[in-house]
Amino acid sequence: MSSLHALTIERPDHGAITDRAGHLDQVPHVADRLSQRFAATAALRDAEGGCPKAQRDDLRASGLLALSIPVELGGLGGNWCDVLGVVRQFARVDSSIAHLYAFHHLMLATVTLYGQPGQWRPWLTHTARHDWFWGNALNPRDQRARCSPTLGGWLLSGPKGFCSGALDSEMLVVSGECAGQLMVAAVPTSRSGIHVRQDWDNMGQRQTDSGSVQFDRLRIEDGEVLRDPGPLSTPRSCLRSLVSQLILVNIYVGIAQGAFEAARQYTRHEARAWPSAGVERVEDDPYVLAHFGDFHVGLDGAMLLADRAGTGLVAALARGEALTSEERGQLAIHIATAKVAAARSGLDLCNRLFEVTGARSTHAALGLDRYWRNLRTHTLHDPIDHKVRELGLWALQGRLPDPGFYA
Repeated sequence: MSSLHALTIERPDHGAITDRAGHLDQVPHVADRLSQRFAATAALRDAEGGCPKAQRDDLRASGLLALSIPVELGGLGGNWCDVLGVVRQFARVDSSIAHLYAFHHLMLATVTLYGQPGQWRPWLTHTARHDWFWGNALNPRDQRARCSPTLGGWLLSGPKGFCSGALDSEMLVVSGECAGQLMVAAVPTSRSGIHVRQDWDNMGQRQTDSGSVQFDRLRIEDGEVLRDPGPLSTPRSCLRSLVSQLILVNIYVGIAQGAFEAARQYTRHEARAWPSAGVERVEDDPYVLAHFGDFHVGLDGAMLLADRAGTGLVAALARGEALTSEERGQLAIHIATAKVAAARSGLDLCNRLFEVTGARSTHAALGLDRYWRNLRTHTLHDPIDHKVRELGLWALQGRLPDPGFYA
């Protein structure tokens, strides 16, 4: 059996899934095979935009959608370092696919951090068994969707923007304003009252299906509402925002890694030395060497900070309900530090790579500009200036960030 299909779900006649215990070590090989497949069409698909249906189906078939699901529920039992490693690997070649894959696991984390085992255990079991893809229609900043009570549940109506992965998903995490409170729930995407719009046409992250969803009297059963402990009610539930932030960090790092490797390959094999440089090979040009030295310093630092934060997240999740506000705050500082470093160094690298690759590297077919476009789009998710301010308050006054959806 090839490594690509080593984690594929097999269903015997009785419908049970096979035990995946012991297959976690195959994840890097499966992710590498998928990355090679995604890379072959990444530039073309970036230009076209739209839904990457074939690539989403590749992820379904790979079994990697069950990476963060416990083994006893049919998953692979990976931790968040495992998940983020795959996210970073995908982002090197296709940050849209990395985004979709990461947000799928973020939605799984959302239901486990906000809800009770009686709710999320069946959802995770079915996700592993049936290769479900989860999409996002949570976006707490968009407060246009409103819910009202009805017999045995709730009705949700209104639009919601930036709904990454909602298209072609089986499950959707949704939110709405209800009497001044944020209500979060998990529902099947196919339910009546959910209209996923294909209206995402931005300069970057063009295949993240991050358009809008219109809710039209969507019925939400009372048991689908994630209210115990619910959003931002305990240090542990507040980890959800940090998972989201660390996902972005690793996408940034992955994009920068991909840009670095693309610049390196083009410089060594295609670029030409400038006539007045006094060297025959462009890779001997002292200015080119200086650029690559800067790239290495920035990228290596961001990677180390991201890895430190990932290890801290795994430790914090392992603390469970014993996690303290102080511990949560310290992790927030580590993640914010990594985010600022990854954004700054990544944007610098993705912009300056053309200084080493030269004029011919701007050919549209190469698509080298997509690294900057994707990273620039993503780094606007929440302003880096505010992250720096949080870090300044910590560095000067010893104040930890207040928990929230972006801190």
